[in-house]
Amino acid sequence: MKHKTAEKSNHSHHIQDFKKKFFVCLFLTIPILALSEMIQNWFGFSLTIPLQKEVVFILSIFVYTYGGLPFLKGMYKELQKHQPGMMTLIGTAISVAFFYSAATVFFIIGKDFFWELATLVDVMLLGHWVEAKSVMGASRALEELVKIMPTTAHLIDNGEIVDVPVAELKKTNIVLVRPGEKIPSDGSVIDGESYVNESLLTGESKPVHKETKDKVIGGSINGNGFLKISVEKTGEETYLSQVINMVQLAQASKSKTQDLANRASALLFYAALSVGIITYIAWYFLGNPEIALERSVTVLVIACPHALGLAIPLVVALSTSITAKSGILIRDRKAFETIKDIDAVVFDKTGTLTEGKFGVSDVVSFISEDELLELSSAVEVNSEHIIAKAIVDYAKGKKIKIPQIDDFKALPGKGARGKVKGKIVHMGSPSLIEELKIKIDDERILELQKQGKTVVFSVVNGKLAGAFALSDKIREDSREAIKKLKKNGIKVFMLTGDAEEVAASVSKELGITDYFAEVLPNQKAEKIKSLKDKGLKVAMVGDGINDAPALVTADVGIAIGAGTDVAIESADIILVKNDPRDVVKVANLSRKTYSKMVQNLWWAAGYNIFAIPLAAGILYNFGIIVSPAIGALLMSISTVIVAINSQTLRKYEPKVMKTGESETELKPMLNHSAMH
Repeated sequence: MKHKTAEKSNHSHHIQDFKKKFFVCLFLTIPILALSEMIQNWFGFSLTIPLQKEVVFILSIFVYTYGGLPFLKGMYKELQKHQPGMMTLIGTAISVAFFYSAATVFFIIGKDFFWELATLVDVMLLGHWVEAKSVMGASRALEELVKIMPTTAHLIDNGEIVDVPVAELKKTNIVLVRPGEKIPSDGSVIDGESYVNESLLTGESKPVHKETKDKVIGGSINGNGFLKISVEKTGEETYLSQVINMVQLAQASKSKTQDLANRASALLFYAALSVGIITYIAWYFLGNPEIALERSVTVLVIACPHALGLAIPLVVALSTSITAKSGILIRDRKAFETIKDIDAVVFDKTGTLTEGKFGVSDVVSFISEDELLELSSAVEVNSEHIIAKAIVDYAKGKKIKIPQIDDFKALPGKGARGKVKGKIVHMGSPSLIEELKIKIDDERILELQKQGKTVVFSVVNGKLAGAFALSDKIREDSREAIKKLKKNGIKVFMLTGDAEEVAASVSKELGITDYFAEVLPNQKAEKIKSLKDKGLKVAMVGDGINDAPALVTADVGIAIGAGTDVAIESADIILVKNDPRDVVKVANLSRKTYSKMVQNLWWAAGYNIFAIPLAAGILYNFGIIVSPAIGALLMSISTVIVAINSQTLRKYEPKVMKTGESETELKPMLNHSAMH
């Protein structure tokens, strides 16, 4: 914990340091630009003061030593390791610009680069400030998350309501949440009913219905109903705190594209240094020592593009914001970049492709289905058994009004019976059917039994009235997710501990051709390894609990159905919503993000392919030469393009309801609920 605190403090120091340096240097850059002869000629104005060059020199000393210090230190460390990268490129450019410009003030004739030095330091400080903010989770997504937490809660203490700071809440405390208020902490509803807006937290755009026993997340917005909530998590255990920590981890983890940026910087450094030396030697032996120095310096200065410092940080900050708002939490950026290249996705069945809940999947009826549901649910409503509850829930979902029952009697190990609407109704297992001497020969029922589903029979007045098949319910979104993955050319596998019959039935229903059945939790990792051994790049999608070894073994581990428990150490990516379609979404976002990073690197550094040879004076005899002013213009354009190109990622940002809109959006739903 001390390490984490120290790390946060260190990042916080970096943010403040870069921020302070940026604004101080920006303030000093204004007079440097205004007093620069080249800038004055460029914009067609004149401004002179006594000792003008000396004043600019003194201001530039401060910019170079104060603002440039992080880059000079970084250059020193990189050169110590014999690994020149971004810092070496920046350090070289600002050092050459400063010392050459200082020489033009006191020793040689030439145009200074003080304005170039100042703007380069400013832009690089800005880029590193953005990056430091990203590490601390200061992107827009996190700022919004931090702001949405309420500061006070209505604590119910001995029947009285007392307003207390949220920080003082403890587990098992009961709090009241009034209409339109924010829920103060994670917990469960113990009384009341309402719709809750969780859009800023989970990316779920529609308000979610909440009633007794449902989980709620701190920071979400209550609709028009009153809720009493039992607090279950406080402080760093809460969903919001864990989201913030997870996003911080993602932003702190090094991106593969950042490695690419460093390699590009190293390449530019060697290229610029080589071309600079060759340029000086060539011009010197052509008898132009002054031009030789100016040309070689120009090469070294413009080789470090301003935009290179912003190319990756801008995209990292934006993509983290977008994924967090979409209910996709990235713990490892390398995994986020890897998922775009996966060949196969392995889904755990229970709790991932299915809801992990026992429910009615099929109904076979020999009488009116509504009548069958009425009579059956009337018997089952008196039982607490999971099968009975599933049948009652199914009937309620069909808007069936459950009638009264008389002479109810439980039949241990077999089922139950009772008198409903004057009819004797039995509900039970195959053993009850055998006892009642009823023969089952309907092909539909026999097929359901073959599929490994649990079949419950309904007998009315001694005759078979129907049967209910129960199984783990398939998520409505699973079919669409699998269809999209297959359309993208990705192989889909299912992994389950269930029997072969159950696995075959579920995979057939979902359109999955390859599956692994009867797999024990400790064998799941072996199945993933076997696919990797075949040369496939594999993503494993599971619930993050018994799937932990498989999640770690896969190239990318994705936890789904995390709900409010997002601290899953084994997963690289966590999908907050219980929606398998988000696997497709995260892969698409990965592709778009990586594409933007590569595009930015090209926009930032690609112009050097033309600019460096021209700056060296290769077309000097044809009257074509890149002056420092033109080089600066090209760099400015590339910086603007990088910034605009990064912002185009926002079109993938999910639309969420604003706080002020919540009541309007919720009222129709609440009114509809009240009618029923």
